[in-house]
Amino acid sequence: MRRTQPGGPGPRPGWTMVVPVKTLIAAKTRLAAAAGPHRAALAVAIACDTVAAALACPAVARVVVVTGDPVPAEALSALGAHVAPDPQAGLNAALRAGAAHALGLAPDGPVGALQADLPALRPAELGVALAAAAEFDQAFVPDAAEVGTTFYGVRPGVAFRPRFGGESRARHLGGGAKELTPDGIVSVRTDVDTPADLAAALALGVGPRTRAVVETMKESPTRETPS
Repeated sequence: MRRTQPGGPGPRPGWTMVVPVKTLIAAKTRLAAAAGPHRAALAVAIACDTVAAALACPAVARVVVVTGDPVPAEALSALGAHVAPDPQAGLNAALRAGAAHALGLAPDGPVGALQADLPALRPAELGVALAAAAEFDQAFVPDAAEVGTTFYGVRPGVAFRPRFGGESRARHLGGGAKELTPDGIVSVRTDVDTPADLAAALALGVGPRTRAVVETMKESPTRETPS
């Protein structure tokens, strides 16, 4: 939805957020020991809570999910996300494909890449980050460890050049993106890859889908059956 300020010049396109979602066989492998047979369900729940929070942010007009797996695609589409195919050429290629899809939907709007593993994401905190990002041609939010990146975004008309993976904070800085660390965006920086990350997110407060799977994990054995 486009929003207009009373008495303003007219509606401005909201952000399109591009969220990459791995195939479930590859998703959250570092949580395998903790999640056991619930790993795939946990990965879907985390992605769903992330996308639901993004869609609830007033600054976000739409979410484009890039995935090659029909299971998360169906779940995320049901939340209201657009789904685009993954070109299967790596994370940044997936994000660029999603950004191209986003420009087809809203050619005059800003585009952001958001990691799919932010189960504690608060819409208001994402709004703070997006308001800060709107002041720069390209900007990013580092993860809590200040090694990776959880968000990268560009203004309309600016080339979308994501540099996710590994030590992406340094690469985004090297690419000229403005680093954003304003107060009040802890949930935007709390990504989940490991059991320790999950514990931190739970302490912060995760979304209902993640919480439900975690409760199920507590009630059942967690050792994953070898395939």
